Amino acid sequence: MTLTRVKLEHFTAFDHLDLELSPGINVLVGANGTGKTHLMKVCYAACDVSKTGTSFGEKLISVFLPSDGDLERMIRQSEERLWNNAEVEAFSNGHGILTYVEYGGGSSDTAYTKEWAGSTIESTYIPVKEMLSNAPGFRSLYAQREIHFEEVYRDILDRAFLPPLRDIQDEPYGRLISSLQEIIGGEVVTGDSEEFFLQTKAGHIEFTLLAEGMRKLALLLLLIQNGSLRENSVLFWDEPETNLNPKVFGVLMDVLLELQRNGVQIFFATHDYGILKELELRMRDDDEVVFHSLYHDETGEIACNTTHRYLNIHPNAIAEAFDDLYDRQIERSLGNFGR
Repeated sequence: MTLTRVKLEHFTAFDHLDLELSPGINVLVGANGTGKTHLMKVCYAACDVSKTGTSFGEKLISVFLPSDGDLERMIRQSEERLWNNAEVEAFSNGHGILTYVEYGGGSSDTAYTKEWAGSTIESTYIPVKEMLSNAPGFRSLYAQREIHFEEVYRDILDRAFLPPLRDIQDEPYGRLISSLQEIIGGEVVTGDSEEFFLQTKAGHIEFTLLAEGMRKLALLLLLIQNGSLRENSVLFWDEPETNLNPKVFGVLMDVLLELQRNGVQIFFATHDYGILKELELRMRDDDEVVFHSLYHDETGEIACNTTHRYLNIHPNAIAEAFDDLYDRQIERSLGNFGR
């Protein structure tokens, strides 16, 4: 199962959004404050509900952490209008789940199809903050104490600690694993104290001593090895470019494209021109990639334009920023030349 549509009414930053989703790669672009992370968290919560059996509303609270665990705080508010309710819906191949939130009435899953509950959607959410270096003791602390961390941080460690599959060297996964191991310079192993190490020819290096970008690639390696990213699974990744050397952007996009070709649905949000261009240059005609451009329309509300081609992204805040840099560089160079 893959997500096919998400619909939001009066929820967080959104007044109304009805978005058709690609079964392949969904790239979310837009300025800060246009709801990219919120959109991915909603979709992730819907996927995880299918596996855990908790209510949609409860999972939304866990991944968003509104104050006092009050989902009513996530009802859209603006200077122009105060809304009394919100609706959050997700769909997968015709089956849907919906939660309804109302001031004074709490939240309720008013539509929860048997097909949704009975068909598990394996999903993984990689947050911006790297967690492998903070792994020792975190899960037990999270389970026993009330600590103010969104549940995605606990969830990603649960995925990372899964043991590897026996047949993981089969193609194409063996090739992806070798590519990632070559970049990070070794294999990833765990110690007795829930500590991650990079195993190299020179010995074991604890993750606290590794560059954060290498830790992110190591996490992707672990998720491929343990089968978290296989056919019919969904990956959400918030700003994969964070702390990564631009030289490895191309390899990263190759890995994501190959996962998509083997049935993994992918969502990622980015602010980086290099990531978008590497994806565009490495895409094949048969790759199912769409770009969702989130922006504030003339009324100030968040809207979205979707396209299958990078050149048709509109508006493209990332390209506009780089065009402005280029124009100013040319102007400065010509100015100096004329003196």
